[in-house]
Order: sequence, then C-alpha cells, then structure tokens
Amino acid sequence: MNILAITQARLGSTRFPEKIMKTVSGMTLLELHLKRIQRSDMINKIKVATTREPEADRIVDVAAKLGIAAHKGSIDNVLERFYETAAPEQPDWVVRFTSDCPLIDAEVVDQVIRFALEHDLDYASNTLLTTYPDGLDVEVFKFSALEKAMQEVTEKSDREHVTPYIWRNSSFNGGALFTSDCLKNEADYSFVRLTIDKPEDYEVIRTLVETLGTDRPWMDYVHMLQERPDLSSLTQQYSRNEGYWNALEGTGKGQELYKKAKQLIPGGTMLLSKRPEMFLPDQWPAYFSKAKGCKVWDLDGREYTDVSIMGIGTNTLGYGHEEVDAAVLRTVKAGNMSTFNCPEEVRLAERLIELHPWAEMARFARTGGEANAVAIRIARAASGRDKVAICGYHGWHDWYLAANLGDEQNLAGHLLPGLDPAGVPANLRGSVIPFNYNNYEELLSVVDIHNVGVIKMEVSRNMGPEDNFLHKVRQLATERGIVLIFDECTSGFRQSFGGLHKIYGVEPDMALFGKALGNGYAITGTIGRRSVMEAAQKTFISSTFWTERIGPSAALATLDVMERVRSWETITATGLSIKAQWQQLADRHGLSISQWGIPALAGFSFNSPNNLAYKTFITQEMLAKGYLAGNSIYVCTEHTPAVLEGYYQALDGLFNRIREFEEGKDVMKELKGPVCHGGFKRLN
Repeated sequence: MNILAITQARLGSTRFPEKIMKTVSGMTLLELHLKRIQRSDMINKIKVATTREPEADRIVDVAAKLGIAAHKGSIDNVLERFYETAAPEQPDWVVRFTSDCPLIDAEVVDQVIRFALEHDLDYASNTLLTTYPDGLDVEVFKFSALEKAMQEVTEKSDREHVTPYIWRNSSFNGGALFTSDCLKNEADYSFVRLTIDKPEDYEVIRTLVETLGTDRPWMDYVHMLQERPDLSSLTQQYSRNEGYWNALEGTGKGQELYKKAKQLIPGGTMLLSKRPEMFLPDQWPAYFSKAKGCKVWDLDGREYTDVSIMGIGTNTLGYGHEEVDAAVLRTVKAGNMSTFNCPEEVRLAERLIELHPWAEMARFARTGGEANAVAIRIARAASGRDKVAICGYHGWHDWYLAANLGDEQNLAGHLLPGLDPAGVPANLRGSVIPFNYNNYEELLSVVDIHNVGVIKMEVSRNMGPEDNFLHKVRQLATERGIVLIFDECTSGFRQSFGGLHKIYGVEPDMALFGKALGNGYAITGTIGRRSVMEAAQKTFISSTFWTERIGPSAALATLDVMERVRSWETITATGLSIKAQWQQLADRHGLSISQWGIPALAGFSFNSPNNLAYKTFITQEMLAKGYLAGNSIYVCTEHTPAVLEGYYQALDGLFNRIREFEEGKDVMKELKGPVCHGGFKRLN
C-alpha cells in the first residue's frame, strides 16, 4: 500500500507573511510541522507542494534538510500543483496537510488513514465535522479521486483548492461520485486553535512549544491552553479556517458589495428578511454566486450548507432541482412572453382546483404581496364591505399596513414589529383590524363592532388551532356573509399536498399559495369559490408580467415532483426530528427554549433576555463552520440525515457555550460585530 503525504506550503500569506518561517525552539514552524508528520507509522513518503516563486526556494531548502522532496507548481491553480506533486509517485492513497498546522499530530494522522482504509473510502477527514482543534486537519483520499477531480473540475474556485470538488460530491454531503466519511473525536475541541494564521497564533504556539517541547501529543497542548486562559484568550477572536472562509472580518466580496448596495438601494436589499443585519451585521456574506441542493456559494467561492431560511422557504425540493429547472429551460427556449397567453396557466388552475375541490376558479400573480392584494380586492368586491379582520402576516401593501395607522403596535404580534405605515393613506385607518390566533371571542367582538366583510388569516404559523377555533371561524363567516381567506403563501405544500387547511378539515372561500409552489421561481396562486372569484370581473386586477410563462411552468413541474416523492411527508418528518434534536440539546445543556412553527417551518428562542445575542452568536460560529444557520429553518428534501448530523454536532458545542453565558460569561465579548436585528429597523 503506497501512502503519500503532501503538505502545501508557500510564503505569500496576506494576514501573516512568512508565518511558517517563524522559529520556535531553534527550528522554523515548517520544520516542526514536517518533523511531526515524519512520526507517522502509516505514511510511506512525504513531499512538499509549493509555488514557482523565488521565495519558495527557502521552503525547498527546509524540506531538503529533512530529506523531503519538493515540487514547485502553479500559484493560482492549487489543484494542478497538488496533482503534479502526487502523480510521479503513483500512490494508492494521498494524505493532505497544510503547513499552517505546526502541531499536526502523527497519531491523529494515522487514525484518519486507518479509518479511510478500513472503510475503503474515496475520501476521509477529521474536518467534515469539526471536533478536533483547528490545526490538526487531516484529509485522506484515493489517488483515483484526485485524478477524477483533476479531469472534471470546471469551476475556478475548485482549482484554487484541492479537495472541495471531492468532498462536495461525496456521500457524506449527499453526492454520488465519491464515498466519504468523517473521523470524529469523542469530545468536541473544535473551538481550540493550534494553527498559525495570525501573529497572536504564533505567540500561542511559541509558548506551548517552549513550555512543553516539540513532540508532545496534541491533548497536552490543549490541556495547557485550558489551564492558561490568558494564553488561549489571545486568539479567541479568530474563527476556524478564517483564511478559507474569510467571512468574519467583513472583508469578503459580499460585504463590500452590500456596502455599495446600501448607498444605491433604500434598505440595502429588496427583501427585509434577506438583510444581512437580520443574520450577522457587518459579517454576513450577503450575496450568492450559485446554489444547489442545500448548498450555497458566496461571491468568494466559499461553500455553505443552508440550514436556515432556504430562499425564504421557496425551495422545498432544494436549490436547482433538475426537473424543475429543465422545465424552465424548455420554456425559455420556446419563448417566455408573447401577444398570446400561455397555456400553462390554464393547466395550473386545473391542477390547484383538483387538489382543492371546494375551489372553482383561480388567479395567478408572481409574489405573495401581490396575491394578498389581489385576494383582498376580490373579497371586498364580493362582500361589498371594506373592513377586514386579519390574523397573521400578509405582506407589505397599503391595505395591510393600514392596521398600524394610529398604533404601530397593532402588527407587533404578527411577525414583524416596528413596521412604520409611513406613506399609507391616513384615511385607511380603521379599515383593517387585527385579532389574535385562537382567540375566538376577540374575533367575534371585532365582527360585532365593525362591519367586517373579510376575514383573512394564516391557518397556522406558531401554533395549531385549539377548541375548534378554525371551525368556529368558518361558521361565523358563513353566518355573517363574510369572505374567509386562508393565506397559505407560507404554509402551503409543507404539511400536505396543497393547503394546510386540508389537515384541519376546514374549507375557506379563498386560499393563497406562493413560496414553495414554484421551487424558487416566482409564482403565486389565489383560488376560490366561483361566487367569490367572479367578483374579480367587477374590478380592475391586471398586470403584464402575470402573463409570463416561467412561473406556471415551474409550478407544474414542482407539483409533479412533489406528488411523486411526497415531499410534504419528508420535510414534515425531518422538521419533527430537528425540533426534537433542538430540545434534546437544550435539555442536555440545561437551557430553556421555546419552539414555534409547523415542523417544516420551525424555530426556537432562548428564554433569556440575551436571546438575540445568542442567535447572533450561533450564526457567527456556524458560519465559520460552513453553515448558514441561526434559530430557525425552512426544511427541504435535501436536508438528509448526513447533512443534519454535522449541523447537530456543531450546534451541540455552541449550546454548551451558551450555557456558560447563562452562568455569567459575557456573550457580548464573544461577538465580533453588532447583535442582529429582531424586527424592522432603518439602515444608515
């Protein structure tokens, strides 16, 4: 068995130039790194992969001193450089290191190698799930996997690094090209830094080595750091693999672009829920270059696993679903717009009505706000009355924000506190009256006092109906001649194949669907009884781009896939599992949390005055681990057990640290920027 180790080394670090040439105990950090690798019992040969730069001669000299060969290759194409280093040896297996790990441990190296060999994996590491200290990173892969990557990569970002193409397309991440798994340490030490990336890291490494020596097991160094908080605190502001992720200093392209956007776009973004300030102010990557499955790549080519809002809940089948995208591409090639109408809108109307037999007619738009405005116009026209009783979140239009005229707290319990009705005509005051979910007496009082013609509500968001609440609402609407609208833009197709109301056995007069309906493409539907929907012909409701073809085509393809794979069952089961895991983590670490949301649209809050700070801390730390995560998740079919295992493991360590905050440690000292926003706030 020919096992070749290759360590990557160059002197061109922008954060800490020539860091590997710093000395400890009479040797350079590069020499220390190579000597510790040489203690491996499993490795047959070691080589150094460096660059064709004049200063690389110093690296070659250090390697030669230890009898180690070096290869000089491309500066930018790191994959090619690495492959050219390995190819002449024709190894069976390759072990990859980076020279910024001066305390790499030979025993850990051999454990990962044995793990790969015993399971005959194409790729194995101790980094897919981070449980070892930063600085003990080991990757082991078959040379055949490296060859395949060399032949097939097309993305520039995949050439700038050696292994992303392999592990991204491996079984651990739901891929089919390579088998993979991760060696996990029994205890999580991922928060410990034994790497060299900043001047402060050097001070830590120098002190550890000069105190304990150069040949101690990694746990000895960890124990010293645990006993010396004055030492470990020197680097606590830095995050794991900061050179690769480069997100937490706000220096990525996404943050730079967002700074420009705030000068050009009021509010910075088109959607409040996507503002970086809602996640991680000054640090959130903000913009994406591509997305697939449950993976997202930012503008710097960094890859993240999305266990967050998944396109604000639009992609229950995952990003870039091949069947849905294929349907859209066929539409684009055939022509998206013309003087004629698209036949897909008729087929989509038939399909939605077939799924909801109580309905007889449909209208389509492209956004949730539009669908809500359309529904309200039709319902008011049908009932002949203007007053609307609302429960839930229904968009940004004047009719809805009118609830805050005179009292900006009216909508505070409806998801987004702080919404200012500036610009909403004052004469709309009193036209919309909120009521609380499961409070039938409050709704009855609103109907009795006001001449209500429309009741618009979400079927469920944070809780289910109690004491036959929905049935009572239906009966009240029938008795008083009120049009009952269920806004299922968010809940639709997440717990049933159609509206959530099907589960509760209550039929509205109108229902709205959006978000999941097109799996990422813009389409919303309003369906209803003929007696109500015909009122649309008494008023003017019309828009050019409601006639484009992509939205209906995507919706039809999405419905076909949903029905075949029974996606609503999968995401509901996954959501229930996630909620159970959250509670287990909280119980394990003695934390009090409150959970909310239907299973496929779930979230939790810490029962603590520091809830928002804890949410920010989780987002900050999970981002450094390669996850988009906070305290909520829109579940998709791509959230497989393998994906979630790493998520749970990462979250476990963070819950433990939050317990420390609850016991008195200052969370604000751990944050590298401001606390995230909890509602609507003005920017600048």
